[in-house]
Amino acid sequence: MSHPWFALQVKSRYENIVAAHLSGKGYECFLPLNTCRRRWSDRFKDIECPLFPGYVFCRFNPLDRLPIRITPGVVLIVGLGKDPVPIDELEIAAIKSAVKSGLPSQPWPFIQIGQKVRVEHGPLSGLDGVLLDFRGQDHLVLSVTLLKRSIAIQVENSWVTPIPQHPRAEVGPSRISGKSFDTASTISRTVLRGLI
Repeated sequence: MSHPWFALQVKSRYENIVAAHLSGKGYECFLPLNTCRRRWSDRFKDIECPLFPGYVFCRFNPLDRLPIRITPGVVLIVGLGKDPVPIDELEIAAIKSAVKSGLPSQPWPFIQIGQKVRVEHGPLSGLDGVLLDFRGQDHLVLSVTLLKRSIAIQVENSWVTPIPQHPRAEVGPSRISGKSFDTASTISRTVLRGLI
């Protein structure tokens, strides 16, 4: 049985060192990288930078995490309190596909809402994400929910199709008998009154 993926928070600029140490110990690690251009005093240089700075993904048994914790550069295992929380397999698979595709990508602010799309063509075929326009080019945003971080991959508009949104119960301003009120706050107040 394969163990789940976990996110490890690491010291600044220790991502490659931690990944190498853990791989040397026999763990499966994933450090997504992208090429970024950095300015030095006399020139520009293209270097490999982590897509999730400060984090390395690793598969391990959560009941045997001491070898992970004592690895040089590891700050903590991301979770709730002292309990590590696994990363969704689909989120890791999506990021692996994005890195493998070779398409331009970059770190991106976490996005939870927006137009969900499915990539139908191209090297990212089958992935779901959020489509947005940035500097006149379409980008697919893939997120790691636990870390509240995302990456954006440049895609062609013709590759994607919208995913239909499931109808939800209305939560927002409503009108009943000429009065406007907020459904969510009314429900909250009603539930709270029942508890008091």
